[in-house]
Amino acid sequence: MAGSRERKRAERRKRKRRSTDGSSASGEARPAPEEASESDGAPARSETFQERMARRYEERNAEARAKLEPLGPGERPRAVTVGAAVSVVLALVFTVSAVLAIAGVHAGGRDIKPAPIILFAAVFWAMALGMWRSRYWAVLGFQTVLLLMMLASAVGLIAVTSVLQAIGTTLLLLGSGTLFYFMVRAMARIQMPSGPSRGN
Repeated sequence: MAGSRERKRAERRKRKRRSTDGSSASGEARPAPEEASESDGAPARSETFQERMARRYEERNAEARAKLEPLGPGERPRAVTVGAAVSVVLALVFTVSAVLAIAGVHAGGRDIKPAPIILFAAVFWAMALGMWRSRYWAVLGFQTVLLLMMLASAVGLIAVTSVLQAIGTTLLLLGSGTLFYFMVRAMARIQMPSGPSRGN
């Protein structure tokens, strides 16, 4: 009797083990609700307006960069050459003005201090040399000068007193704005990595 009872107990334990193993296996096979929704191809989080605009802006920048060609050996963009020439002219004007100020020449009955004029002359000579060598810092500095010229011309149009003055101010505004526009593209080309032929 004791042996038959032990056998029955052992069979019950085996049945319980089988039932628990089956239920745990079926529970592991069922995916979680979150996993099921993701695996079923549920739509991802929609982009916000700022994210869409940032993505489009980056795509346009990538397309613009792809169209640019790096500078060749000794190549200099035409806009940078024009900027260097303008910088040389301005440097000459400030240099002559500095010499006249040192010589004691008066302008309108006022004494001219040569120190600021010498500083401006040195800056424009440095920018002219840097743009002639297609240096990024020189182009950026000359663009700053062009921006100041555009702002001064725009303000000057308000206070013009003659037709000739209005024409000259308008031409200065258009010229500086056009050169600024073309120098933006030239500056982007200067920023591009140098080709293998340029590094030699």
